[in-house]
Formats: sequence, C-alpha cells, structure tokens
Amino acid sequence: MRIGIVAPAKGIDEALAARALGLAAVAMPAVDLVFHPQCFLSDGHFAGPDAARAAAFLEFANDPAFDAIWFARGGYGSNRILHTVMPQLGEAARRKTYLGFSDMGFLLGALYAAKIGRPVHGPMVSDAQRSDGGFAFARGLRWLANKDRAVLEPGLDGHPAAAFNLAILTALIGTPWLPDLTDHVLLIEEVSEPLYRIDRMLFTMAQATQLKGIAGVRLGHVTDVQPNTPPWGESLETMIARWCGEMGVRYLGRAEIGHDAGNHVVPFGMA
Repeated sequence: MRIGIVAPAKGIDEALAARALGLAAVAMPAVDLVFHPQCFLSDGHFAGPDAARAAAFLEFANDPAFDAIWFARGGYGSNRILHTVMPQLGEAARRKTYLGFSDMGFLLGALYAAKIGRPVHGPMVSDAQRSDGGFAFARGLRWLANKDRAVLEPGLDGHPAAAFNLAILTALIGTPWLPDLTDHVLLIEEVSEPLYRIDRMLFTMAQATQLKGIAGVRLGHVTDVQPNTPPWGESLETMIARWCGEMGVRYLGRAEIGHDAGNHVVPFGMA
C-alpha cells in the first residue's frame, strides 16, 4: 500500500518525517509512506505558497499509484487552496481515503460535500512527534492500512457522523464547502481558546441554518484552554447543553477526539 503525504497548511521538518518512517516501518512494514517534497517548504506561516500547496495535493490525489492521502499537519492554510483544487480532482482522487483533522477539516468537509473519496477525521503524520510512544500516529496508520475498526471513536453508533474542530466548522458555515449534515451526528473539539470564544463559536453553530437537521452533537476534548479574565462562569457541559437546546438538537455526550493523543478515527458518513 502506498500513502501519499502532503502539507496543505503548515509544513514539517525532515526529522519528523524520519520518525514517522521509522514508526511505520515497525508497525506496518508493508506500507510505503511517500512524502511530497512540498511538505518541507517554508513560506512564512505556510508549507510553501498557495500554488505549491495546491499543486502538491492535486499531484498526489490524482495519482492512481497512491491508495490514500495522509495530511502532514494542521495549522492554517488549507482553506486558501479549496477554490483551486476542488474543481481539478479526477477519477483517481475519488477512490482515495483522506485522513487528517484540525485545519484539514476544510478539505475533509469540501471533499465530503463534493462526494469525493472517503474523508476521515483522525491522527496526522505530525502525531509521530507526540510523547505517547507513537500510539496516536499508529491509530491513523492502522485505519489507512487495513481499516482497523478498533481505532474508531468508541461512541459511533451506526448513525452517519462528521467531526470538526469547532473553529473550522464555524469558518465553513455560509460557504459552499460545508457538507449537508442532515441526520448526521456532529462531533466537535477545540484547542487553545478561552472559554468565551468557545461559547461564541457554539452560538454560531447553533444559529447556522446549514446545520439544521443534524441528529445530535457530541463534544470531544477541549484542550489547552486559555485563561479568561474574569474567570468564565460556566462549565463546558453547561455551555454545550445550552446551545444544543437553542439549536433544537440532542446533546449526546462526550467524544474521544481532539488535539491530543486520545484522538480517535471518525469517518465522514457511515463508519
């Protein structure tokens, strides 16, 4: 199996790539990880200019020699290439699995909206640098290599599902890239935000006409919460339950996804 790795947002360095290759060689020696040279470019915040990131994604996505696309890392920038890449994806791109999370939610959402391939929220190549011994990285690799159902988010219950970082979800609202999530369970997670901003984003989610008809909401990990002055007066559980009530959907409890080693795999649609 050949997995192509590209970086539509921020880049990675050679040391991270070497660690990922080493972990993969031990865990799945039959899998060939191929890093596009674009992963190592630098252009300010980004892994190369928009044109280079778009070209790399299209090259690997449209190459029938690759079985899947694994995103290198998140950050910011994949939204800037949507208008370029989406119209140019061909037949080979429709047969691939695409795995990532965080900023990659822009691409996962757009792919799902266009019914292209199999977008999946889950660990990225950058998880190889975590101090968890490579478990999160291996979780993503196991899904790509053999669709190991043991790595799925344990609360998936037979409903179609979709998972997003909350900031990415709210940025997609009002755009053509947000898929129709009618009858889907929506899983959300967040990182590095104060609670008042999370509350603001939940407001946007709750008021979005594009999200009317979802089957329910589950809340993943909210990590690295930034200080709030004065201290915020509500718990996350209170916030999410209140906004789900205003949205008119069921709050279905917590989920094992997020910007940490506990991030599990959530295929868009049916698992």
